[in-house]
Amino acid sequence: MTLFTREGFAAFVSTYPGTSLSDQWDSAVAKVGDKVFALLSDSNKHIAFKVSEETFEILTALKGVGQAPYFAKRKWVSVSANAELAEAELREYLERSYKTVSASLTRKLRQELGIA
Repeated sequence: MTLFTREGFAAFVSTYPGTSLSDQWDSAVAKVGDKVFALLSDSNKHIAFKVSEETFEILTALKGVGQAPYFAKRKWVSVSANAELAEAELREYLERSYKTVSASLTRKLRQELGIA
């Protein structure tokens, strides 16, 4: 199942502890705690997620990957369904985004959410 469908996206991100999904901004939004770590846009079938500046440089050099609109500059990318990025790689980047965002939560909240 592809990540670029709501079902595939939800099934994948739901495997991470403490993840919730909501409908916001015409998108399926994945959050850990109350912080967004990824979203699937309904209108143009893009997945946006948080990255390091180094990863931003690497990914935005690929066809079909760019700055995610409305998110912090050079901190979020938007990947189209036809991007030059294998789905396995996309899954790894989504996991990194989850880990980056969950690490910013308080220790107490991480424990409550079952995050190691």
